[in-house]
Amino acid sequence: MAERTSAGLLSMMLEPTPAVAMTLPAEVREKLAELELELSEGDITQKGYEKKRSKLLAPYIPQIQGVDPSLQIDNRIQASSQVVLPVSKHNKSRAGNARDERFRSDLHTEAVQAALAKYKERKMPMPSKRRSVLVQSSVEACTPPDTSSASEDEGSLRRQGRLATSTPYQGHSHPAVEHWFNRVIQGSSTSSSASSTSSHPGGRSVTNSAAHAALNANATATALADLMAHTQLGVPVNSRVSNKIQQLLNTLKRPKRPPLREFFVDDFEELLDVQQPDPNQPRPEGQQMSPLEGEPLGLVTNWPPSLPAVLQRWGTTHPKSPCLTALDNAGKPVYTLTYGKLWTRSQKLAYTLLNKLSSRNEPLLMPGDRVALVFPNNDPVMFMVAFYGCLLAELVPVPIEVPLTRKDAGSQQIGFLLGSCGVTLALTTDACQKGLPKAQTGEVVTFKGWPRLLWFVTDGKHVVKPPKDWHPPVREASNDIAYVEYKTSKEGSTMGITVSHSAMLAHCQALTQACGYTEGETITNVLDFKREAGLWHGVLTSVMNRMHVISIPYSLMKVNPLSWIQKVHMYKARVAVVKSRDMHWSLLAQRDQRDISLSSLRMLIVADGANPWSISSCDAFLNVFQARGLRPEVICPCACSSEAMTVALRRPPEMGVPPPGKAVLSMSGLSHGVIRVDTEEKLSVLTVQDVGQVMPGAVVCVVRVEGTPFLCQTDEVGEICVSSGSSGLAYYGLPGMTKNIFETIPLKPSGVSISDRPFTRTSLLGFVGPDNLVFVVGKIDGLMVVSGRRHNADDVVATALAVEPMKFVYRGR
Repeated sequence: MAERTSAGLLSMMLEPTPAVAMTLPAEVREKLAELELELSEGDITQKGYEKKRSKLLAPYIPQIQGVDPSLQIDNRIQASSQVVLPVSKHNKSRAGNARDERFRSDLHTEAVQAALAKYKERKMPMPSKRRSVLVQSSVEACTPPDTSSASEDEGSLRRQGRLATSTPYQGHSHPAVEHWFNRVIQGSSTSSSASSTSSHPGGRSVTNSAAHAALNANATATALADLMAHTQLGVPVNSRVSNKIQQLLNTLKRPKRPPLREFFVDDFEELLDVQQPDPNQPRPEGQQMSPLEGEPLGLVTNWPPSLPAVLQRWGTTHPKSPCLTALDNAGKPVYTLTYGKLWTRSQKLAYTLLNKLSSRNEPLLMPGDRVALVFPNNDPVMFMVAFYGCLLAELVPVPIEVPLTRKDAGSQQIGFLLGSCGVTLALTTDACQKGLPKAQTGEVVTFKGWPRLLWFVTDGKHVVKPPKDWHPPVREASNDIAYVEYKTSKEGSTMGITVSHSAMLAHCQALTQACGYTEGETITNVLDFKREAGLWHGVLTSVMNRMHVISIPYSLMKVNPLSWIQKVHMYKARVAVVKSRDMHWSLLAQRDQRDISLSSLRMLIVADGANPWSISSCDAFLNVFQARGLRPEVICPCACSSEAMTVALRRPPEMGVPPPGKAVLSMSGLSHGVIRVDTEEKLSVLTVQDVGQVMPGAVVCVVRVEGTPFLCQTDEVGEICVSSGSSGLAYYGLPGMTKNIFETIPLKPSGVSISDRPFTRTSLLGFVGPDNLVFVVGKIDGLMVVSGRRHNADDVVATALAVEPMKFVYRGR
């Protein structure tokens, strides 16, 4: 079958041509070119084209029966070389196809003429049914010599051709021919260097390595072009040609598609057009805003000089006071940590970390080293002990999430943070360590992207009681780093925000003043105690005021969304720290619980009050639970930022502050960055609630989102910036990003800075409204600019929550 395919293709390439070499008249070639053009432009069908072409070529293709086969071969090669040239001439007139230039090279013509001369000089052998002369003649007729080594390769190719033509092509199929056919079909650009032999009855073998070496990329392309030319000039396709070769020829005969760029010319030109601003779009019309200052931070003479000193005071003077109560997944109290226990256990851990961990007879940790805290969300007691133990040992805690798997994508970013912080030790609990993936040695595996860590369990049996003469170094708050809080950007990267001892203390004092915290109050915390508002209220400020924290684990909220309300009722909590999602979930389950009262609450802090959709949760929650003792004025939304910490907070009613504010804003105006008050009857409005007043001791301003940080006008939306002693210091190990975020200098229109103190960007978009209330309408991370207009991802969520899902939101859309 292989030899039939090979002979069939060669007969298709060279048959039938006149027995005597002859060229077509010029007028015939012109008519053929016209037919080709009509076919390519679609003016004539394929059937009509073949009929007219056959009629034109009929007088020049005589019958060839009875002619000497050697003459047939010789004259077919001449005819093919002379017929290909008019086709190339026609291609030259077409739209500048670079590929056709290779098939019109003078080198190609000279090679064909030289091959013809060689065939005329040599003595042809006796005819046979299938002969290797077809193989070599096709190679010489279709393959031009390489331009870089024409003189050497051409001669060697012809010498191999003489050797090959003297051998009859009989018996088994020739491997060299098969290899050449495969190269043509696959379009390979590499040439075979292996020599092939063919066995014959006479026992002789033929080596064609030089011929195969000449079949490079140009040779393959040229051969295909000649093959196409013969097919288009009316040569009938032999029935023995393989289907793959026939498919290849049919593909090459199809009209070429236009270049890819032609599909996108119009769109590309539109993209190049500069978006012209709408002359009728609303523009800011208000006056230049002035920086807004919060009330002065009150000075209390009996406040300790640092947070560790606060813990020392309460641990020694009120050791029995409850500090933290942990709940299990059923809502039952598991353990209540007192201030005396927190003080003694933190001392033990601090002493153990500094004196009992060594490497090569040297202490493993030195003051100022960073230590990872890996604790689950349902164990706030062990986390609190580890956090204050690090503070007493003058180590820098870096709270992180528990890694789920060895190759967890989120934990890889955490690992990058740990590596940049130089963390070598991780603190965890015995139960948490048992749940981590282990290596064959039994040790905790090194997670992907993490540095190599030493894991230390902080449970009681692993720590040592310090000697009586050992006391932790309790110093005044300084600008040294107290802890590092991680933040995940919208791109997924994790950064560590450094907070100094002085900023941590100042923030606790500002929260105490803004919230009116008093000693011994009970607070219910539903948030993550390792970061942001959950850490600030539930771990730091609570210790400052000797408060009792009821920590609600997230796993309990999944099972019982009403659990936090039940604990407020049970413990008569004065303050609750929640998110709008917790209020929303409790609405869905409130029918199952009737004997509860929220009358003890004086402050319900909504930590994500800056989100546009939080107002709907607050209003719905108030409508349902107002009948159960909830007062409207106790709902206190706040705006937070990982970099600036608490930005603004609505004060409780006893603080004598203005009533809450609500703004109904035009969405069209907001998309242009301006504030336009509208009416609630319209659908194209955004209703937002205020997030209260600026924090004590802070200065707030609003700057332009893009370009130089110029101050905004009073009716213009911009990024809120804060200058305060209670903000973060920097991104750990990232000085470039630190300068852009933590060292912003807002400018007046004249280009003069408004203050000598640097401001911290909060990534919150908003404005300052009446009564100096702060309003937030979105975040930088969710900002989308479409055709020059601003939209925010939070608005999409707010819209989805505002409509009736069963009527407007459909599955799959």
